[in-house]
Amino acid sequence: MKAVVLKQKNEIAIEDFPIEEEVGPADVKIDVKNVGICGSDIHYYVHGRIGPYVVEDPMILGHEASGVISEIGSEVRNLRQGDRVCMEPGVPDFTSKASRQGMYNVDPSVRFWATPPIHGCLRESVVHPAELTFKVPDHISLSEAAMVEPMAIGMYAATKAGIQPGDVAVVLGAGTMGLTTVMAALAGGCSKVIVSDVLQPKLDLAKGFGPVIAVNIGDYDLQSVVEHETDGWGADIVFEASGNLKAFSNMFEYVCPGGKVVLIGIPAEPALFDVPAAQAKEAVTIPIFRYAHIYPKTLALMGSGKLDVKPLISKTFPFEQSVEAFDLAAQQKPGNVKIQISS
Repeated sequence: MKAVVLKQKNEIAIEDFPIEEEVGPADVKIDVKNVGICGSDIHYYVHGRIGPYVVEDPMILGHEASGVISEIGSEVRNLRQGDRVCMEPGVPDFTSKASRQGMYNVDPSVRFWATPPIHGCLRESVVHPAELTFKVPDHISLSEAAMVEPMAIGMYAATKAGIQPGDVAVVLGAGTMGLTTVMAALAGGCSKVIVSDVLQPKLDLAKGFGPVIAVNIGDYDLQSVVEHETDGWGADIVFEASGNLKAFSNMFEYVCPGGKVVLIGIPAEPALFDVPAAQAKEAVTIPIFRYAHIYPKTLALMGSGKLDVKPLISKTFPFEQSVEAFDLAAQQKPGNVKIQISS
């Protein structure tokens, strides 16, 4: 079938790719309609690897997807042919200890789309477990549905943080992960969110989400803003969503005593942070990895209007222009958040 293939570092092509998948009893076949380009896709494109995951053979890219079901397995009861769906891209061993304990996202054997050597979903169709395929509300577009995957990370971070109504949060970084976390934190009950970055267009976008204080750290001191907005106490929750090494080094400056620091961004190399500063505040540090059991809640909030992801979709390319889409995404222009490919 036609697929967007990373042939080697810095070389992407649309080509016929020999891939065969059978629809098992608990599976569905989906005609792929929209796929978002993730930062990890760009990392593989530009660098050929992310940490220990190295692209050694041609690999189909993409993991943020929506589509329409074209075939269902004999045991599937909750989905039908023609249903509009989005797909959770990580398939664990459902019998593993991690899965049985509800932590399937950290199952060591998870097979995650577009993570070498697993092929992604930028192709004509995919076969996927029905258990990880979710029907989309009628009034949500397939373009929005392809945003459930990145939105799920922000939702999972907000859920793990245990937000209490009225909490004040700080989000470090206004990239896709930071912006989805801002939205999720507000939907979860935060009274206001302070978000920092150096890219003003993304900060301006964040200000449209509600009670958001956007801080360009090239012009203002973030700690002073946090102290002003919290009467010197500090934020209840700090979300590190940038993956920037410097952000890790001083993230405990912004949290209140007994507060929480949630680690979302993945740095390119091991990061150092101030342990004595964390101890002095008894700050709870919560690392997260992807998400688990969060797609239904994300879809429910999108369906209710509490989460509006449309402003995050910057540009959509037809499938035939996928190479151009990746080239634009790789430029990381300040005004672009999410670039999608549609078929």
